[in-house]
This record gives sequence, C-alpha cells and structure tokens, in this order.
Amino acid sequence: MKRGHIGLLCAGHLVTDINQGALPAMLPFLISGRHLSYAAAASLIFAANFSSSIVQPLFGYFADKISTPWIMPLGMLLAGLGLAAAGYASNYWLIFTAVAISGIGIAAFHPRGAQLANNVSGEKKATGVSIFTAGGNVGFALGPILTTPLLLIFGLKGSIFLIVPVLIISIIFMIQIPSLLQKEKEESSKITKRTVTSEEVKDEWNCFLKLLGPITCRSITFFGLNTFLPLYFIHVLNQSKTTGSTALTILLVMGAIGTLIAGRLADHYGQRNVVRVGFGILIPLLIIFVNVHTVLTSMILLIPIGLTLFAPFSPMVVLGQKYLPNHMGLASGVTLGLAVSIGGVAAPFLGWISDNYGIRQALTCLTILPVIATIIAFILPKPKIDLLKVKQVQAEA
Repeated sequence: MKRGHIGLLCAGHLVTDINQGALPAMLPFLISGRHLSYAAAASLIFAANFSSSIVQPLFGYFADKISTPWIMPLGMLLAGLGLAAAGYASNYWLIFTAVAISGIGIAAFHPRGAQLANNVSGEKKATGVSIFTAGGNVGFALGPILTTPLLLIFGLKGSIFLIVPVLIISIIFMIQIPSLLQKEKEESSKITKRTVTSEEVKDEWNCFLKLLGPITCRSITFFGLNTFLPLYFIHVLNQSKTTGSTALTILLVMGAIGTLIAGRLADHYGQRNVVRVGFGILIPLLIIFVNVHTVLTSMILLIPIGLTLFAPFSPMVVLGQKYLPNHMGLASGVTLGLAVSIGGVAAPFLGWISDNYGIRQALTCLTILPVIATIIAFILPKPKIDLLKVKQVQAEA
C-alpha cells in the first residue's frame, strides 16, 4: 500500500464530503434566513441524498465497465458548486435544486474513489479503505467548522468559499490520475500472481443484500444525528448555533478516529467482528443520550457514540467489495451510495416527527436501528473469497 496514493484519495474524499457536512450546518441559517420549517429543511437533506442514491450505483456500474478517472475531479467540483449556489438561491425550490446537484457530484466521486482505495491497498484493504473513509468523515467534521463561521460573518452568501478546497484538490487529482492508475495496475498484477482472483469465486448476492440491512440502519442513524444534532442542542438544550455546530463536529471528529481504528482492527480480527462489536456498543449509548438533559453529559456521550457509530462503516464497505468481487465498483456505489443515502431519504420523516412531537422524540426513534443492525451482523457469513485465500495459504504451507 502506497500511502501517497491513499492520501490523495483521502484528500479527495475529504473535500467532497465537506459539502455533505456543510449542509446540516447551513440548516439553522436557511431556517431563519429563508423561513423554512423543520420538515422543509430536512427535505434539503433528502434532496442531496436522494439525487446521490439514484445515480451513485450507476456510477459504480460504469466504474466496473470502463475507466472513468476524470469522474472524480468532476464530482468534487459539482459537489462544491451546488452547495455554494444554495446560499445564493432566493427561494426554496432553487435551494432544493442546488443541493440535489451537489448530491450528484458527491455520487460521482465515491464509487471510483472507493474502488481505487481497495485496489491500491494491496493486502491491507480494510486499512486502506478505512483511511479513504476517514477522509470523508473528516470532511463531514470540517463542513460545520468551516461553514458556521463563514455564514455568521458573510451570511448565506459565505457558502461561495466552499468552492475553494474542491477546486484545489480537483486540479491535483487531474495531475496525479496517471500515477494512480499505474499503481492500481501494479497491485492488480501482484494479486493475480500470488492469490485468489475475483474470477475464481462467484458474486454472493444474497450475502450482499443482507449486508445492506446494517448499512441502512447505520445510515438512518447517522443522518438523523447529522441533521438534528445541531438543532437538538439549539432548540431543546437552549444552546447557541456555535454550540450546536460544535456538537456535530465532536461526533464527526470522533467518527474519523473510530474509522481509522476500525480499519486496523478489521484487518487483524475480521470485518464482521468489528461490525458486530460497534453496533452492539452503540445500542446503550444512544438510549442514554436521548434520556439525559444536561449539555455537558450530552457532549461527553458524543465521544463514544462517534467512535461506535463510524467503526462498522469501512469494514462493511470492504465486506461489500468481497461479497461482489467481480462487481467491486457496483458494490462500492451501492454501499457508499444507495444504502447510505437512505438515511437522507428518511430525514423528512424525522423532520415530520420533530415538527409534531419534538426533536427528542425523533432522536429516540433512532435507538431501535442499532439493535436491528446487530442482529443482522451476526448472521453475515464469511466471504467466500476469504475462505478460498485461507485454503490456498494452507495448500502452499
């Protein structure tokens, strides 16, 4: 695994997902500046994620069929331009359209990026994919850190500054694409010579479909917290917008740390075990969080919640790629796109609950999801491609 290439993919993921992290931080400003209801604001999360969920598997499908390295820098630019335009839009439907365009850009980057992260990581795939995934988590965390001060100083038009990071990294990407593709070719050649190739094992579609269960549960839990955590601190705990943004940042920063730790653990102890433990510990943490009423305790609880909420994610991405070794781009597009974005699609329903019953009740609804995810995680079988590798090693010994 060459860390320079993984680092570049991580940086691309970071600047792309800054825009996903920025959108929830913009919601309080859009609510006050454009007079939106909670449900209307949550529907913007739906717009970004629904547009992403529809097209991301298609980008993954074509990543398996044709070489499309240019799609990654293009996706970065669309992600930044769309969200920047949302701050300038004068009415709700223009905002809705702008964030949908940003979602399409995000969808364009992820499948090929995840596929490359897997392919250039050699034998340490969980570690490589976890570094790539952590870049996205850091981007989510930086989104509110960058956005809140900009909007406080410049108003909604401060969103224009979100174009800068994607512009810089997309240019670097265009320069480095030949090197990335060469490294991918070299690693594929090494694997073909010394271990099982994807053509030797059939895709396990039934296992992959089961995996979508915990991925979906995690997605809804994450987007529920990502959307309503700042609003919870502002409107339920009576804190400032800055405090709400800080709470979201704590969750996402701890998530990035949890992702990196989980990648190394998954390479050592197995992806399924990390997924099971992560979801299992998350269950009591969420129950406690929605039942405490002090700011300090809530903030402290976000530390272990961030670690355990994000720990299963990169191991599940790798599991998806292993279940579909002959359609790795499609597996990446679905695990990072269609199933993940279901959380954004569910956001309007949580917004409706918030409008009618309160934000605390909306967050309480999330506590059942880790239970479902844990149950499904325990029935996931070991990928056949791993079993064949074990047999090959035993035969060579």
